[in-house]
Amino acid sequence: MTKPALTLYLAAPRGFCAGVDRAIKIVEMALEKWGAPVYVRHEIVHNRFVVDGLREKGAVFVEHLDECPLDRPVIFSAHGVPKSVPAEAERREMVYVDATCPLVSKVHIEAERHSSNGLQMVMIGHEGHPETLGTMGQLPDGEVILVETVEDVATITPRDPKKLAFITQTTLSVDDTADIVAALKDRFPAIVGPHKE
Repeated sequence: MTKPALTLYLAAPRGFCAGVDRAIKIVEMALEKWGAPVYVRHEIVHNRFVVDGLREKGAVFVEHLDECPLDRPVIFSAHGVPKSVPAEAERREMVYVDATCPLVSKVHIEAERHSSNGLQMVMIGHEGHPETLGTMGQLPDGEVILVETVEDVATITPRDPKKLAFITQTTLSVDDTADIVAALKDRFPAIVGPHKE
């Protein structure tokens, strides 16, 4: 028995999003400006070929600032970092470049705006993901509740169910989050969603 022919469709255009392209260029420009080594906190993007290519050019990927010499520049990945990271870099008088994706930065600003208006944040994202850690780290501990699944929505205990707003990890698609958003809106009808432009 023969199998039917398989048709493969390739999306066009393909490639990285603008935020990732920007972050890669920032590392390359830093290497040109300061020479190797340039330190990068977290992998600039989740792509082995890109990371290996940058490593060959002199980028050194680390998880913590204390792994970076004080006399070398450090770049923060496209995923964003908690507020404590640039504060620590400044305290240590390090030269740093923030390569956070502009869309991720927009989520950070949205979270801060809602928080300043007295709303507790609910973040739809993956626990431990660098973007989630960076976004949750924009606000004081306890100000952001993480939900990963529809089931999580049933178990969260916000301070005030009428004073909530939600944000999402930018690397999740609308399809990935639709059921969770629906569950949040069902349980917390007053919840505020992301600002539409």
